[in-house]
This record gives sequence, structure tokens and C-alpha cells, in this order.
Amino acid sequence: MRKAARLFEIIQILRLAKKPMTAQAMADALEVTVRSIYRDIAALQAMRVPIEGGRGIGYIMRPGFDLPPLMFSIEEMEAIVLSLALLERTGDAELKQAAKRVNQKIAGAVPGPLRQAMENKALFAWGTVAQPPAGFDLGMVRRAIRDEQKLALDYRDELGRATERTVRPIALIYYSHYANIVGWCELRQAIRNFRSDRVEHCETAAAFFRGEGDRLREEWMNGWATPPAAG
Repeated sequence: MRKAARLFEIIQILRLAKKPMTAQAMADALEVTVRSIYRDIAALQAMRVPIEGGRGIGYIMRPGFDLPPLMFSIEEMEAIVLSLALLERTGDAELKQAAKRVNQKIAGAVPGPLRQAMENKALFAWGTVAQPPAGFDLGMVRRAIRDEQKLALDYRDELGRATERTVRPIALIYYSHYANIVGWCELRQAIRNFRSDRVEHCETAAAFFRGEGDRLREEWMNGWATPPAAG
């Protein structure tokens, strides 16, 4: 890794860290020596990057430091192109439109060689394109997850039985043919999966579960080896 890229990565690590980061932890993450990290920290401090700390206690960055506009390598740009192409295969209309806007913004901001990597049409995401669910908008579900707002579902289970559910949504899983809403089902009193193609109607409820989302996601992730049952 070139020094300029390494300095950028150190800044990113410190900006995102929730506690002091030791030089050893940063060296392990970047696959360099601890001595290189010490030199890089000193160089950043000389450039007035507000990094505080020292050997043995770790380093932190004072809040409020802004990076210059992002720059990408060719490989990173190809990763972005392929990721945006994969979004085109989801049934989430809002995300598909957002992907197009991201593509336009990046193409307008990067230098010519990187723009060429975006526009050369050499990378493709092939396969089934999921259809948007008929009974609701996945964008509403994503907003409910962010706002920790409950959802009211008219749902038909795998046996075709119609039920009404109040769900605390915590995640969306996108598959090739449909999406899964993961949430705490107040009827079943457990975390359940709700296939988007079985949802006949969905709307936000006038109730919230604020402060519970992270705990429920942790519970779900801890049980990932045995995925929650369908609704």
C-alpha cells in the first residue's frame, strides 16, 4: 500500500473508531509494521490532522475533521460499478433510482481514467431481476427500519392462510426473486421472516419501538446460524 493511501486509511479508521485505536490494531488492519504506523501518525499530526494519543494508550481523532473529496482506485471503482449493477436486480424501485443518481454523481466527480472505468461496460451483473412487490413499497420498509416504526401487514403464510401482523422491522434481505422483511412479530412473540411476495398489504403503524432496533438485530444476528422461521 502506498503511503498516501495508507494515510487516508488511518484517517478513516480513526474517524470511525468508537474508542482509542492502538498502533498495533491499525498495523494489523493495514498489514504494515507498527513502526510504519507511528511514522504515519507523526506525518498526519505534522499536517495538522487533529490526532491525539500516544504509544501504549492508543490514538483518537477529535470530532469535526472533514476529509477532502473521496478518490478511488481502479479496483474500487470497479467494485462500485458492479455493486450498482447488482442493485438494478432488486425489486426496490427507490434503491434502483438511487443507484442511477450515485453513478451520475461519481462519474461527474472523478478524473477521466476512472470515469472511463465506469463507462466502459465491461462488468455486468446477470441473472433474474426481481419484480417489485405488488402490495407495498420496499422503500417504506427501509424508512420504518431507520425510524424504528412498526408495520401493519396483511400476510399470507406458506400454507396460504391470511393473517394480520404488527411487526417491528429490523432488516431487509434481498434475494433474486423477492425480499425478506425480518422483524419482531407481536403475534408470534418472536423474530420472523416475511416474504415480500406473500405480503398483500403493508403500511406504517402509528406506533414506534425506538431504542429496541439494535438489541433486536443483535438477537437476530446471534441466531443467524439458525435463521428465524417464516411468518
